[in-house]
Amino acid sequence: MTDKRSIWRHRLFHAYFLVRRPMTLGARGVVIDEKAGTVFLIRHTYVHGWQFPGGGVETGHTMEETLAKELMEEGNIELTGRPELFAIYHNAHASKRDHVALYVCRSFRQTAPFKPNREIAEAKFFRLDDLPTDTTPSTRLRLAEILDGAEVPTAW
Repeated sequence: MTDKRSIWRHRLFHAYFLVRRPMTLGARGVVIDEKAGTVFLIRHTYVHGWQFPGGGVETGHTMEETLAKELMEEGNIELTGRPELFAIYHNAHASKRDHVALYVCRSFRQTAPFKPNREIAEAKFFRLDDLPTDTTPSTRLRLAEILDGAEVPTAW
């Protein structure tokens, strides 16, 4: 039988660790239609540039659940097949302890055209050879990694 003091000591240490060293995790999706040669990008109302949809993983949710929720909220994109985990990056731009799981989504459907809201100003598909000029550098790098086999770094 486990000692109750050990259980409480473990819980206290774990709580201290979470407060002292919190880590954040996000999930983003590269929604790509390779037959059409297009990729789905969003533009936030509060951040400059076009980028992949996604968001923070909340307590009790998996990365894939978060991804599916964010794709629906940010573009009416419904996954019709399981996304492929491409890489996990350290995102020091957000914080010293932030990480982003990047998924490639090839099986999907858009349930309705996207209508702008308070968070997302625009969301649409772009031809891979004709991305908007203000597509973020990180977005361009991730596409090169996925499509061209460029080296995958550990940092976003």
